[in-house]
Amino acid sequence: MSLSNPLPFKQRVEQGLNDPFLRQSLKNAQARFREGKQRAAQILGNLEEWRTRAEAIRHHTIEHLDYYLDQFATNVENNGGTVFFAETEQEAVDYLIRLAKAKQAKTVIKSKSMVSEETHVNKRLEEIGVEAIESDLGEYIIQLAKEMPSHIIAPAIHKNRRQIAQLFAEVAGKELPEDTSALTRFARHQLRDKFLNADIGISGCNFAVAETGSIVLVSNEGNARLTTTLPKTHVVMMGMERIVPTWEDLDAVLSLLPRSATGQKITSYVTALTGPRRENDQDGPEEMHVIIVDNGRSNALGTEYQSILHCIRCGACLNVCPVYRHIGGHAYGGVYTGPVGAVLTPILEGFDEWEELPYASSLCGACTETCPVKIPLHDMLIDLRRDEVDEKRSPGVERFIFRLFGTAMNNPALYRLGLKMAKHLLKPFADDEGFLNKGPGPLKAWTEERDFPAPAKESFREWWQRAGRYGGDPDGR
Repeated sequence: MSLSNPLPFKQRVEQGLNDPFLRQSLKNAQARFREGKQRAAQILGNLEEWRTRAEAIRHHTIEHLDYYLDQFATNVENNGGTVFFAETEQEAVDYLIRLAKAKQAKTVIKSKSMVSEETHVNKRLEEIGVEAIESDLGEYIIQLAKEMPSHIIAPAIHKNRRQIAQLFAEVAGKELPEDTSALTRFARHQLRDKFLNADIGISGCNFAVAETGSIVLVSNEGNARLTTTLPKTHVVMMGMERIVPTWEDLDAVLSLLPRSATGQKITSYVTALTGPRRENDQDGPEEMHVIIVDNGRSNALGTEYQSILHCIRCGACLNVCPVYRHIGGHAYGGVYTGPVGAVLTPILEGFDEWEELPYASSLCGACTETCPVKIPLHDMLIDLRRDEVDEKRSPGVERFIFRLFGTAMNNPALYRLGLKMAKHLLKPFADDEGFLNKGPGPLKAWTEERDFPAPAKESFREWWQRAGRYGGDPDGR
């Protein structure tokens, strides 16, 4: 989806459904990720015990979030870093812009950071004349395409080699072969000078260890290490929930993150950063600034949705979701896609622009079953739907139908009358096999995708009154 011209939800869904490459790509990726996770879980052993432990760690941390944030911030500052708490997106970006101006920055190199996507950092930096370059290969591709990530761990999963070659050709000023190795070499060549000459490096934060004030990053490309080592100034953008109390706690969640995401035992690079360069260090930034972002996360604290803050951004829920598989990440419209996005985005930003997301689910429960920290995602989706009904956000016709249904269910005479009427009213829409395949009104959208059983010619109640109560069989004999 374009950043400059987002489509309405239904159009985004149609766009995903009508993209055969996207659907096949997601199907293949989900199968590969699921199989990898299953193998990794078997090797790990006692997966449920690990999940229970990780859930307990995340629950304890979020319950005492203020304590651990204070401990973390104190230790970052003791290590020579600077901490800024940003309540809103605006405050986070304003701090970054002030810093960029103070450093007279011309270029910024970025490793993967969902929070920087969430706060639209690239756009805001470009507005003040600072070039922001994504160094993660997938993020670099979608930056050139002016799109948002379509998957938490595979942001360019919706692009094929031909599309990527066309994007790179625009940068190169010449045609490039549709060869994976050649395209990767081109990206590496383009980014090398950017790493060496960037004034500021911006990274995300997979986990922040409160007891030492350390930042932990996981990656498979090594770009995070270059981003956080070569520029003189390193800026960390982290959601306030990314805390773990101790290194021992980190071991538990870090053991589950790559296994749940890609099926790896561990990612290629796990980097721990504790403050800026010290006196005898050979490399590293001269300054470290940690921007701790709320931006709506506190909306979940103390509510039934608090456990959404347990999320470790592994993408496992996307890898099992049938709805995501068919419509893709851009259909969700926000930075966070799949089941976790359908829950998190309305909590962060409210229902006004995101009221459709809780309905982008089959409620099959696969997301909850696979979540490494046991977030009850499908229960939350139901609760969000309830909240929308309570706020009268559902269509007026739908509210009227349910009021009518409630009245009928509470009145036996009306209920019996309704059953008799339904049998006759729906008869013209039934086929020879007794299914409604062209349902009227609200049933139309349902029957476009599936067959709905037509009411039986004789209901159980009618049969019971006629024959059953007298000992008759189902045929009335």
